[in-house]
Amino acid sequence: MMPGEPIGNGDDRDRSAVPGSPSASTSPPATASPSPAGLSVGGSAPAAGASDHAPGPGAGLRIDGVSLTFRGARTTHALDRISIDVAPREVVALIGPNGCGKSTLLRVLAGLIPPDGGTVAIDGDPVTGPDPRIGLVFQEPRLLSWRSAEGNVRFPMELAGWPTPRQEARADDLLGLVGLREFARARPSTLSGGTRQRVSIARALALEPAVLLLDEPFSALDALTRERFNAELLNLWQRTGTTIVLVTHSIPEAVFLADRVLVMSPRPGRLVAEVRVDLPRPRRLIDLDSVFVSSVAAQVRAHLVDTTDDRIAMVEARTAVPAGGRPGAPRYEETAPGAPAWFDPFRPEDEG
Repeated sequence: MMPGEPIGNGDDRDRSAVPGSPSASTSPPATASPSPAGLSVGGSAPAAGASDHAPGPGAGLRIDGVSLTFRGARTTHALDRISIDVAPREVVALIGPNGCGKSTLLRVLAGLIPPDGGTVAIDGDPVTGPDPRIGLVFQEPRLLSWRSAEGNVRFPMELAGWPTPRQEARADDLLGLVGLREFARARPSTLSGGTRQRVSIARALALEPAVLLLDEPFSALDALTRERFNAELLNLWQRTGTTIVLVTHSIPEAVFLADRVLVMSPRPGRLVAEVRVDLPRPRRLIDLDSVFVSSVAAQVRAHLVDTTDDRIAMVEARTAVPAGGRPGAPRYEETAPGAPAWFDPFRPEDEG
């Protein structure tokens, strides 16, 4: 593969599954393609079943060679030549170790942080600042405490100058979409964490964005509630048709929600792999227990092994000079990936 060549366009995509999945086949369940820095990750059509739904407002998103360095008392190279093509109505998940630039990339896509290099475009139109075509949901709901749920949902419409009757109608529709009409007058302090996040999602959809960016929106929820909210998010996606880019640390969540999972390296963030998820839609929570999902999750996990902070620390520790040793001599050859190589509780310290 030549540098700059997109990784797949979705036309020749294998939509088969492993035994135990909704569409078993002897073909591999998913494909994983390496994506070194500078390569672009090509967009693809949504997974099987997505085309059965009525077309929505989702737009194509193109990220071309985006790089970003924060300069100040300390210089931090955050992103390095990120290139991604996201197809209209596609759901793409970004996953990677802490500090790799996932959330920073979302803020660049939202127009909140200008990149040092590269471009972001929606259906060919460049994103040069905060854009009403893009909705962003943060890890925390970040609701205005003095406003009701309805008031928070209406806030972007007020800023956009919508007339009051239109605001009220749109807010009522959105609260109904996320199942919160009965809480329209409630203040955030009286709502649970999950309910506040629903209000935040409704607010992000207020101006009918073509692209919805989600930065670990359910990370603060317990496991059972998180799974239920993931299913609700897919139902919301099916009804709105919005293109979604999701950041998560949960591999099962990424596989369950996305058409593709993109794996990022430690800082500076680069795309190191793409794993396609050919699980038919609509998806159900029971799919999380299928052999297919486990197989795809294993592929994602395999790409993360060499990008974790522990792995990097282990390599650095192995190349350190032990007491009385020679430079470059490994200290403990049998230390496994993921185990802190600088401390082994089952071996005595080297004697001087």
